[in-house]
Amino acid sequence: MTAELIHRWAEGWTVSRRTAAPVATRWGLRIEVGAENQLRRHVLLDPREQEVRELAASIAEPLTWIKTHVEPAELAPWLPAGWTEDDPGWLMAIDVAPAEVAVPDGYRLTSESQDGVTYVRILTSDGDLAARGQYGHIGDYGTVDKISTEPAHRRRGLGSVVMGSLAAAAYDSGASTSVLGATVEGRALYEALGWKVHAPLAGFIFNG
Repeated sequence: MTAELIHRWAEGWTVSRRTAAPVATRWGLRIEVGAENQLRRHVLLDPREQEVRELAASIAEPLTWIKTHVEPAELAPWLPAGWTEDDPGWLMAIDVAPAEVAVPDGYRLTSESQDGVTYVRILTSDGDLAARGQYGHIGDYGTVDKISTEPAHRRRGLGSVVMGSLAAAAYDSGASTSVLGATVEGRALYEALGWKVHAPLAGFIFNG
């Protein structure tokens, strides 16, 4: 089940980030990201020591990432010098259900969908961005991505509003499951909204 969830997370992530679709490899999935801080990423569906060592030995380009659903402390000994641990993360999922959204006074919510991605933004009365998030739809599931609230607007429930709006969009699209990769800051919010942790999400970056 966890391998299936991380596969879905990776696929929805590529839709959200508008990268090419993941390519199946002997280790899992390869995603050509092409961002300033990330050239590509390998998402491992069934991480095993020998395969991880072989993959790491084949990587020569800096800013290549490995992501997989184990504790970082388990993956770290399998990697040679030159790899740096990313911030802690968790693979989370939830069954999609209808969601009601109530926007606090002084804010307005916008939502638009384009090419399989739903974008939600919460703006102030002056039109300044207060919070945002997006959802990469793929089949009957999707990935919640890029959830953030501007520092001046935190602790006002805006993150819950963004998540509720994305949940409503997922439900309307016919999705049955949503997945995400949670940060330390985001995990508490998602758990309060009913999301379940299925596995840690280790990330390592090759620096050369």
